Formats: sequence, structure tokens, C-alpha cells
Amino acid sequence: MIRSFVTLAATLNLSHAVKELGSTRQTVRRHIATLEEAMGAPLFFLDDRQYFLTSAGENALPDAKDILARGTTWLKGQSSSIGHLQHLKARVGDWDFYQEQQPLGKIWTDESVLLRETFRAWAMSAGEIEHPNFAHVRPYLIIYRQADAGWICVEFGEKSVYVNWFGRDFARSSIGRPLAQMPAGEEFSHLIYQAFDEVQATQTARLDHVFTRMPRLGAASQVPVAYQRLIFNGFFPDRSPAVLSLIMPVADVAISGLDPEKLEALDPVEPIPFDEEEARFEKCAKKALD
Repeated sequence: MIRSFVTLAATLNLSHAVKELGSTRQTVRRHIATLEEAMGAPLFFLDDRQYFLTSAGENALPDAKDILARGTTWLKGQSSSIGHLQHLKARVGDWDFYQEQQPLGKIWTDESVLLRETFRAWAMSAGEIEHPNFAHVRPYLIIYRQADAGWICVEFGEKSVYVNWFGRDFARSSIGRPLAQMPAGEEFSHLIYQAFDEVQATQTARLDHVFTRMPRLGAASQVPVAYQRLIFNGFFPDRSPAVLSLIMPVADVAISGLDPEKLEALDPVEPIPFDEEEARFEKCAKKALD
């Protein structure tokens, strides 16, 4: 029933929804009617044989997508929770992907000054991208904006790992493009990008460890990469929301169920160059503790 609702909401055309579902018009109508009866409100209305979502339908759709994605990936063994934190894994052919959410407090014990400085700069700038307190870490970040097509990249910092991996020209060519769908399917992609929705909605931050395979500048095939990713909400000058991402390659990641042999195939990790003299908030914190 939930899949019928989500599919009809996407197509707004009963014939197209039936074809996509491999179902019948009668079955889809029955599913929608059952949901509407259970929820006590109409989810769609018809105007000149065209379906439109009601306000109740629009409000119900995000949760329906989430339930569908969680149920599908859970049945496939792709999603779970470890210590109440999200854990995702998938494998399609030679491609594999592991992601585990980390306690945010790990940034305080991490060896990376850049990680802590970015978090502090975000707090001291109140999330404002153009704030002077944020200027010294902005070149290391990737900035995203939510659009009808999904999350799109609007800025790649000149010192970001993305530019290092793919080259400046490729990075610039990717501006304005939506985040790619994962090979593991729509539901898995939904859970991957749910992290972006989460930090934007709650206006907070999130830390994840990731292992996957991806193309690399100068490589003939996909290569294994491991990194930690700090994402947090921000604001453009007009106060429209953004999500910012700091990606840092690491030699080891804390991901349950990840075969250690996969990490042995990683290229040597080159730390992101960052002049610690620029870490003024780190200095203030150390001075306060002295």
C-alpha cells in the first residue's frame, strides 16, 4: 500500500503508476482508499482526471518514503542501527559501500585540527557561510543546496578533497549537478542522503565514517577510499539553507562488519594540508584550558 502511494505521488498518473508497479488500476485504487481510511484524510484529489496531492498527502509523503526505504533496505540487510546510530552497507558487482554514523563528540579526540576548527568556526559564525569567522575553513568544504532535482553541489572549495581526487576541471564541471544515485537502488540512496535532510531540518551537524569505491583522477578503474565526513547546516546570505561537507581521507574507519582486508588495499593517506597557525579557535580553546 505504501509503495502504491509513493509511486502514484511521484507520477500523479494512475496508468503510469500501475505500469511502474506491475499492478492493476483496481489494486492501486484500493491501496490508496485503505490508506486514506486508516489516516482519516484524503491523500489525493482529482481535477480533470489528473491526480494531485492534498495537504495531508504532502505531509504524509516524506514519512512514507522513509518507511519504504527503511523496510526495503532492512529486508536486504543493507540498513541497521548500532548504538542508535545509522549503519548502511551495500554491494553491487565490484562496487561496495559502508557508512556508519559516529558520535559527534569524536571530533574532540580526533587527531585532525582541521576537523575541530571547522566545527568551531561553524558555531562561531552561526552557520553563515559568508561570515568572517568561517572564511579560513571554507576552502576545504563542499557546499550543497536542496533543489527539485535533489541535493546539488554549488561550490567546491579549492582545497577540498573532491578537487584533489577528481581535479579542478572535473569539480567545476560538477557544479549544479545533483548528487548521483547509488548503484544499490533508490531506497538505499534515500537513506544515504537522509543525512543531508536531517542536518538541514535540525540545523545541527553529523559525523560519519565511510568506505566505498569510486573513480579517481588518473586511475583506470574504481579504487577503494575511506574517509570521515562532517556535514552541517548553513545559510546563504539571503538566509536560504545549505548543507556543508568536510571530507577527510583516513587510514582507518570505525565501521562494524567491514573486512579489515579492504582497508589494506587503500592508497597511503595524505593528510589535508592545513596550517595550524590559522586555527584561531583551536588556539583559544587550548589557551582556555591552560
